Amino acid sequence: MGKAVSPPPPPASGGFEPVNLRDALEERYLAYALSTIMGRALPDARDGLKPVHRRILYGMQILRLDPGTAFKKCAKIVGDVMGSFHPHGDQAIYDALVRLAQDFSSRYPLVDGQGNFGNIDGDGAAAYRYTEARMTDVARLLLEGIEEDAVDFRENYSGDQQEPVVLPAALPNLLANGAQGIAVGMATSIPPHNLAELCDAALYLISHSEATTDQLLAFAPGPDFPTGGVLVESKESIAETYRTGRGSLRLRARWTKEESARGAWVIVVTEIPYMVQKSRLIEKIAELLNDKKLPLVADIRDESAEDVRVVIEPKSRTVDADMLMEHLFKLTELETRFPMNMNVLEGGVVPRVVSFKEALQQWLDHRRDVLLRRSRHRLAEIVRRLEVLAGMLIVFLNLDAVIRIIREEDEPKPRLQAAFGLSEPQVNYVLDTRLRSLRRLEEMQIQREHDALVEERRDIEALLADEVKQWKTITGQIRELKKKYGPETKLGRRRTTFDVAPDLGDVDFASAMVEREPVTVVVSQKGWIRALKGHVAELSSLQFKGDDALSVSFFAETTSKILVLASDGKIFTLDAGKLPGGRSQGEPLRLMADIGEGETICAVFPYAPGVKMLVASSDGRGFVAPQDEMIGGTRKGKSLLNVDKPAAAKIITPADGDHLAVIGENRKLLVFPLDQVQEMARGKGVRLQKYRDGGIADAKVFRLADGLTWKDSAGRVFTVSAAELGEWIGSRAEAGRLPPRGFPKNNRFG
Repeated sequence: MGKAVSPPPPPASGGFEPVNLRDALEERYLAYALSTIMGRALPDARDGLKPVHRRILYGMQILRLDPGTAFKKCAKIVGDVMGSFHPHGDQAIYDALVRLAQDFSSRYPLVDGQGNFGNIDGDGAAAYRYTEARMTDVARLLLEGIEEDAVDFRENYSGDQQEPVVLPAALPNLLANGAQGIAVGMATSIPPHNLAELCDAALYLISHSEATTDQLLAFAPGPDFPTGGVLVESKESIAETYRTGRGSLRLRARWTKEESARGAWVIVVTEIPYMVQKSRLIEKIAELLNDKKLPLVADIRDESAEDVRVVIEPKSRTVDADMLMEHLFKLTELETRFPMNMNVLEGGVVPRVVSFKEALQQWLDHRRDVLLRRSRHRLAEIVRRLEVLAGMLIVFLNLDAVIRIIREEDEPKPRLQAAFGLSEPQVNYVLDTRLRSLRRLEEMQIQREHDALVEERRDIEALLADEVKQWKTITGQIRELKKKYGPETKLGRRRTTFDVAPDLGDVDFASAMVEREPVTVVVSQKGWIRALKGHVAELSSLQFKGDDALSVSFFAETTSKILVLASDGKIFTLDAGKLPGGRSQGEPLRLMADIGEGETICAVFPYAPGVKMLVASSDGRGFVAPQDEMIGGTRKGKSLLNVDKPAAAKIITPADGDHLAVIGENRKLLVFPLDQVQEMARGKGVRLQKYRDGGIADAKVFRLADGLTWKDSAGRVFTVSAAELGEWIGSRAEAGRLPPRGFPKNNRFG
C-alpha cells in the first residue's frame, strides 16, 4: 500500500472549477512522458540499468543471493521486489529477470538461473514458481561497495524502505550489456560490447582525456553480440555511428560450407543475428520455399541441439554458395540491421544521445565519485575505530581501576569519563565490552592495529587530495576487471567478428540456377522464337512453319537476357535459358510477353550491359537509351519509346560512334553529331530529320573518322570517307540531301 494521500479541498466556487483543457492535457501528458522516460524506458548512463533491473539486483542483494549461495525461487524474488521497490506487474518484473539470465539476450548475464529460462527459438520461460535464481559475479561487481555509502539512496514508493538511485557499477554495464527501450517520444537502442575491449578503451581514455571516438574504436572496434554473428558494416560507417550515437549496423548469420560425398554440399548456419528467434527464422525461410521465392534452395532443416545448427540444401551442386547466401540475406532475417540510438539519462536525470566516448566518460566519472565516497566512508570508520582504540589503550593501562569503578559506582559512565578523559563513544565501547575480552587485551595488539589504521588514514587522505592518485586507483581496478574477463576466458572471448559483404551487384538470383551454355537464338518473320544448342553459323537447313522464314539470329548463352522491342515502343525482357529448344519450331513471342493487340515486333537482340542504343519512331523522333534501363522483370514489359499513332517504333541500333546518319523514305540523307541527340531512359525523343511527307527509313551511328559504310543488295560494302561526307553533314532536324551514288534503292544501310 502507498502513503495515504488526502484529496485536495473542494474549490470555493461550489464544486466546479473551470480548467483549460489544453493546459490540463499538456500537464498530464508531460508528467506521464517524464515518468516513462525517467522511471521505465531509458537506462542510467552510469550503471546502464533501468529502474526495474536495478531493483531486481538490489532485491537479490537483500535476499543474500550472492554467487555460490543456494538458489531461491524466482517467485520469492519477484514478490519481494514488487512489494518493496517496484509497484508494477509481477509479469513485467519476471520478464526483466528472465532476460538478465538469458545468455543469448545478455552479453554478460547478471542473473544465474536454474530451470527453464526460455531459449533462442523464442520459447518462453517457465512460470516463476518453477524457476530459481541467484546473482552472477558480474552482478556482484555492479553492487560492489553499495553498503559503503558509494551511492545515494532514496525512499521507495511506500516510504518505508530505502533503494539506491544508481548502483556503484564496477564495470561499464551500459556498453557491455547494451540496452533496449521505448519511452514517450524517444527510444534507446545500444548494442552490447566486449568487456575486455571496453577496459582497454577506458584505460586509454584515462591517460588521454582528449582522445577522440575514432581513437577509442582502435581498442573497441564495434559491438560484440551474445549470439555472435558477422558485422558487415564498413569501419567508416561504424565510426560515424559511434561518433554521433545514432545509426544502424548490418549483422549477418555465420555460416560454413560443408562438403559431402560425390561433390554434394550443404550450408550450415552456426550463429544467427542478435534478437532473431530461430524458429521464426526457419518458418519464414520455409514459407519462401513454398512460395517458390528461393529458386536456389532445395530444403532447410534445424539440427540444433545445445548449439545452433541450421542446414540449408542447395537446389543444385553447381549453385554458388556465396550467391545462395546473398539471396537468403536479402530476403530473410539471416541479415538484420541493428538500430543504434545511444539515448541515455545523463547523470540519471537528463535524456541525451551520447557518443561512444561520452558514454565511457560518464562511467569513468561515476567510478571516481564512487571511489571518493567509499574512501570518505572508510576514513570515517577509521577515525571512529582509532578513537575506540585510544580509549581501549587507556583502559588496558588502568584495567584494575576501571573494573573497580564499574563494580562500585552506581553510574560508572560519568565516573569513567571524568577519571580517564574518555569520550562518549569510548566509554560506551568500554562498558559494552565483556570482562573476558578486557582480560585478553594486549597492549601490543592494540598498538599494531592503531598504527596500521593511522597508515591507512594517511593513504586515504592523500588519495582524496590527489586526482592523479584517484585515476591511478581506478586504472588498477579496471586492469583487474580485464584480467578477470580477458579475451582468453570463455565469457570474455569476442563472439562477433567483422567482415566485408561480397559485392555481387544486382545479381538475378533466378538465373543463377541456369547452367551457362552457348545457344543460337532464332526469330522468324512471324515472331516465332527458339534457341539452338551451341553457336550455329549455318542456318539454311532450318525448318519454318508454312510461308514463314528467318528474320534474325544471334549468338547468346543460356544465362543471357533477350530484349524485344514492339511497335508501340514497349520493350520486353526474356530469359534465353527459358526459350523453347531448337528441335521444335519454337513458340510465338506473344506467349512470352504481353505484346499489344495489333502491334508488331520491331527488333529482337541480346542484352549487353553498359551498351547504349539509338531508338527512333517512324515519324523521325528518337533518343539514345542505355540497355541497362531496358531490362524488366515482368511480362508487361517497360515503356521505352512514347509514340503518337499512327507513328510506331521502327529503329533500334547500337549507338557506338560520334555521328548519326539518318535517311528518310523520301531518300534524303542527313549526317550530324550524335551529341545533338538526348540520352534518356524513356520518352518521346527529339526530331532527328525533317520530312515534308513520309518518315524515317533507316539510321546508323558511326565514327566519322572511319567514314560511313553500307551494304548493297549483293552484299558488297561501300565506304564514303569523312572528307567526302561534307555536303551531307549538318545539324539535327534538317531535311538533308540525296545520298551518294551507289546507295541502296531500299534506303537501308544494310
